[in-house]
Amino acid sequence: MKAVRFHEVGGPEVLQYGEVEQPNPGAGQVRLRVAASAFSAADNGMRAGFLPIPLTLPHIPGYDVSGTVDAVGEGVTGFAIGDPVIGFLPMGEDGGAAEYAIAPADALVSAPTSVPLADAAAFPSVALAARQALFDDGDLQADQRVLIVGAGGVVGKYAIALAARAGAHVIATASPRSADAVRAAGAHEIIDHTVTSVLDAVSEPVDMLLNLAPIEPEEFTNLVALVRDGGVVVSTTAWMPAPDDVDRNVRSVVVFVRSDSARLAELVGLVDSSELHLEVTRRIPLVELPALHAEAAAGPVAGKVIVVP
Repeated sequence: MKAVRFHEVGGPEVLQYGEVEQPNPGAGQVRLRVAASAFSAADNGMRAGFLPIPLTLPHIPGYDVSGTVDAVGEGVTGFAIGDPVIGFLPMGEDGGAAEYAIAPADALVSAPTSVPLADAAAFPSVALAARQALFDDGDLQADQRVLIVGAGGVVGKYAIALAARAGAHVIATASPRSADAVRAAGAHEIIDHTVTSVLDAVSEPVDMLLNLAPIEPEEFTNLVALVRDGGVVVSTTAWMPAPDDVDRNVRSVVVFVRSDSARLAELVGLVDSSELHLEVTRRIPLVELPALHAEAAAGPVAGKVIVVP
């Protein structure tokens, strides 16, 4: 089968496209004929060696995947050959940047029926990150106020939609480029952070500060003043700690997205009921994945890109 993998960490040049042996599923696993995998900034970080996730080398990237079940390992129930599925694969093991991929059966759920199967690869980890940040780690409740910093990204728009659906009041920071999309996702207030100080623009305390942006630590610490006593600061910026305020009982938590098939199945249902809009920005062939990594090494890749074998 064709795949992209790297034998050592380093720059984008370590990625190699070529023929590798087709894997076979073990107990509790299935093999997928890959429809698509999704590129993530974490893929870039793991390849470069600065994201501390242990890898087995050589490594095939692409931990978000969609495809059809091609073979079933011992002890697997609930899936049959031909089933369309999506999943968030273990990040340290081989991913979906290949024609076939091995997946733990318990990481997979039935794919949404309302979108193309390939596009569904863009969904698992980013939707789970938004859901876990808001509700599992942040314990957001109806009628609470949440400030989402960096809301114009893919995770941010899912977070806006989920928070608004739960009955929270959503304040979102966004640039003019993403303001319309943030508004369409359901934000009640939008702060143009390119011209307005967030500290000045938020008029009442918030129950939760959710940071999704690579902001400076000093700015992040200053924003904690906007959180009410007893509130929470949640962040997905795993490379730096999230500030808290012990004197005011403001706790903080850094989100490390976790595989959760039950939650993922719920989120798939929201896609099929049109309560969540699945976002795909670009589609590229597998052979172009090394070039995409080179683009990511030079600067952030906007939106969500899926990789089609």
